[in-house]
Amino acid sequence: DMADVAWKLVATNLSDLAAKGAEPLGVLLGHMLGHVLGREDARFVDGLGEVLGHYGVPLLGGDTVAGSGPRAHGLTAIGRAVHCPVPSRAGARDGDQLWLTGSLGAAMLGFEALRDGSGADSTAYRPLARLAEGQALAPQVTAMMDVSDGLLLDAFRLAEASGTSIAINSAAVPVADPARRRDCLSWGDDYELL
Repeated sequence: DMADVAWKLVATNLSDLAAKGAEPLGVLLGHMLGHVLGREDARFVDGLGEVLGHYGVPLLGGDTVAGSGPRAHGLTAIGRAVHCPVPSRAGARDGDQLWLTGSLGAAMLGFEALRDGSGADSTAYRPLARLAEGQALAPQVTAMMDVSDGLLLDAFRLAEASGTSIAINSAAVPVADPARRRDCLSWGDDYELL
């Protein structure tokens, strides 16, 4: 559903702000509409209004053009740091503990439910930007990022940027489906903060 596409477009960009402990100020949208507005365009606009309302974030502007072929969407989220220094990936130090703001694997389960046609409600699996959590954690952490590409890959990126190594006790990681723990650790799109 194009409403879900709009939701994900905004939420994933706001998640990048959350990973910096930032407060969102607004978004800029680049969107290609069909020559004749159709149901997909209307659903995208509905989803955009829904997600912007959910986060209380204004659409500041952008560029909308007509075109043919596959739809193209781009979004830039603009935010303001609420704590200095702004957390980066490069601040982790030996002896730090690794924490997550929530469980992993819901995106994988949602994708599979939609792919398999199990009748799942797609809105139940929409990603959430952890904005309040990021702002609360910013003064407390040495490094922070969102888990967009799976815990294993993103933890590696954090360790590499910080010049350290990270040991993960996989049994202690909260997951949506314990029987598929390994899949939950490597699947992306959960957008919890690490």
